[in-house]
Amino acid sequence: MANPRVLPQSKETLLQNYNKRLKDDIKSIMDNFTEIIKTAKIEDETQVSRPTQAEQDHYEMHVRAANIVRAGESLMKLVSDLKQFLILNDFPSVNDAISLQNQQLRSLQDDCDKKLTSLRDEIAIDLYELEEEYYSSSYGQWDSNDLPLCEAFRRRDSWASRDSSGSSTQEEREDADGTSSQDTNPQPHLNGHGTATAEKP
Repeated sequence: MANPRVLPQSKETLLQNYNKRLKDDIKSIMDNFTEIIKTAKIEDETQVSRPTQAEQDHYEMHVRAANIVRAGESLMKLVSDLKQFLILNDFPSVNDAISLQNQQLRSLQDDCDKKLTSLRDEIAIDLYELEEEYYSSSYGQWDSNDLPLCEAFRRRDSWASRDSSGSSTQEEREDADGTSSQDTNPQPHLNGHGTATAEKP
């Protein structure tokens, strides 16, 4: 069994004050309600006339009813003060609530992890079946290597880019050969004074 917490002197005094207020308010409500019930009793003839006695009883009932209302409002104020005291000073309860929320969130996280793991396994199985279906079909015959599907597409794209780069290199070489041939065979000028090679004797 857990030991009761030892409160500081100020908090202990405050709780005693709350307890005293509670007892006083409840006692006030009970006493005033009892006196109101007593005034409803019809008594025998006295020296005071009945109209005067009725007026006195009516006034007393109003006063005691007001006392009951005041005690009720004091109890409501006491409830508000107790809530504020618990919010500001009941740290163990706050810590317990935080721990409970953390446990709920961890449980939710574990559940999500399990579902994600199960989903990953199902996707892996489906992907394996799709690869088997692909390799057994006519679309999977272009690559002789038994590669995974993603690797096969990656190599096919690299081969296509390599072919395009090779054709562009061949065109550049042909352009370079044509330029060099024009430099070795100069054309005559328009005015008829073309360059001629010197003849050896």
